[in-house]
Amino acid sequence: MLSLWLRRVARPAIIFSLLLSGSGAMASGLQVSPISLNLQARENASGLTLSNSSDEAINAQVRVYQWSQDETGDQLTPSRGLLASPPMIKLNSSDKQLVRIIRAKAPPQGMEASYRILVNELPSKSPDQKAGLQFAISYSLPVFVQPVGTVKTSPQLQWHYSLQPDGEQITLRVHNSGNGHAKLIGLSVVDTAGTSVNIHQGLLGYVLPDATMNWTLKIPPSTLTSGTIAGKFKVTINGTETIQDVTLDTADR
Repeated sequence: MLSLWLRRVARPAIIFSLLLSGSGAMASGLQVSPISLNLQARENASGLTLSNSSDEAINAQVRVYQWSQDETGDQLTPSRGLLASPPMIKLNSSDKQLVRIIRAKAPPQGMEASYRILVNELPSKSPDQKAGLQFAISYSLPVFVQPVGTVKTSPQLQWHYSLQPDGEQITLRVHNSGNGHAKLIGLSVVDTAGTSVNIHQGLLGYVLPDATMNWTLKIPPSTLTSGTIAGKFKVTINGTETIQDVTLDTADR
């Protein structure tokens, strides 16, 4: 299994995995658009556009992995459920290339299927390459395949937390009993007076269907009353800002 985010490859190249939130992913050289895919059950394929904004030719590799989550976090395993065509690309300066993402097996039943596409810019091995570190870019793009049927997929989240011994951090546990993923952005505690105290800015992460994710977060003392969260969580789920009840784990009462 592969780590989903920052990974180190053969020296002297270093790959940066980007956390993506816009409509396209940009870096010096390799660019990818869009930054996520959603295939309906009736769709057999979708596509990514790779482009090269640098002055030199670059090589890129596209791989597809099944995406799951367990008690240790995100996991990727090789998969033939989706195929990338072509999987290896050479892009000259200003070139663009369409990569087809092809569904290679029947759509899922009842629950959304999750994949990750890894797009890697391969380090140059030119004999006249400059001395020093070589940097290459890696994109990790989520892909969701919708199940057969007309029922719309959606997450159903249960929020629990426990206070760490230092009294300054919580372990947040979010379980998704729904049939669709949850993308969580921003996290604040809203007290009874309506005051919002930020805990986490930007992308917190995803919770896939029938999965549980854990995060350890630093919390301001003002968010606690007698060792418990003094309010509810405000968080954006799949683009919609919501208020969520949070429960102290029974073992910590």
